[in-house]
Amino acid sequence: MRKRSSSKKSETDLKRLDAMKDEDIDFSDNPEVPAEMFARGIIRRGLKPVRRKDQLTLRVDSDVVAWYRKQGSGYQTKINALLRAYMEEHVRQDVPPNRP
Repeated sequence: MRKRSSSKKSETDLKRLDAMKDEDIDFSDNPEVPAEMFARGIIRRGLKPVRRKDQLTLRVDSDVVAWYRKQGSGYQTKINALLRAYMEEHVRQDVPPNRP
């Protein structure tokens, strides 16, 4: 259930805003951005796209999960980073991981 607004009517002067022209707007706290800044602003070009993650169910020993959870926020990201490092090491060596 949504909380009701304490004010029933907007205090914004919409008629005054509709009548305002672009030159009437005060940009003193927002300086103009020169074109040169936009030209230098393309910083993500050529970077790899963000990888998509798959959600899965994985059975892990409870003490292992408890230890990672104690590490705090982001523990799943840490687990993913360790699995990635293991994978990349084995891909680099071109050796399949040991299986129990």
